[in-house]
Amino acid sequence: MTYVFPPPPRVALPVIGNDALFPVRRVYCVGRNYADHAVEMGADSREPPFFFSKPPDALVAGGGDVPYPPLTGNLQHEVELVVALAAGGAQIPVARALDCVFGYAVGLDLTRRDVQQRAKDKGHPWDMAKGFDHSAPIGAIVPLTASGHPAQGAIQLRVNGQLRQNGDLGQMSWKVAEVIANLSTHVRLEAGDLIFTGTPAGVSTVARGDLLEAVVAGVGELTVRLI
Repeated sequence: MTYVFPPPPRVALPVIGNDALFPVRRVYCVGRNYADHAVEMGADSREPPFFFSKPPDALVAGGGDVPYPPLTGNLQHEVELVVALAAGGAQIPVARALDCVFGYAVGLDLTRRDVQQRAKDKGHPWDMAKGFDHSAPIGAIVPLTASGHPAQGAIQLRVNGQLRQNGDLGQMSWKVAEVIANLSTHVRLEAGDLIFTGTPAGVSTVARGDLLEAVVAGVGELTVRLI
């Protein structure tokens, strides 16, 4: 097969304990999936899960130096447990949803909050607040054989050594199996899909030069320097 120009390289992530890479298909994210974060963002009850997407090439495998994005004066961090799927389907029952999971990773959903707020105020989509270049740093995937299904444990983020987010996976409003099942009613999921599962309270503004250190118990760590 020939192309009018060379196609971009396939986005893939390293897997702990495996020389083979995890090929990424799509990147989905869950909004307001921790009650305390929902409250700080203006919601006051357990809402049905809602979803948005980031392009796969927004992933920054392994973290490290991440460029501060243009067109924002209010970049914010959101530490998240990321689910990596090895199988999918449509209308997946909750009871079978975890059978689709390959493993887990630590991720950061970087958000241009001012861009998002302006879009919300106008009733516009806020893709450019979430899906910009380098907006999704992510650590290596930990396979189930090493992580199991983490349902409890610390999910934290420090900025320049100061603890900003300090939650527990048990605080998720919608658990991983429920998220997978619900998302599969909207789209057909497939192997290679990633799901960022939401963030606890404590999101805050970060600046150029800041060091972000994310931790999810039983899954791993991720360090990012904004440059």
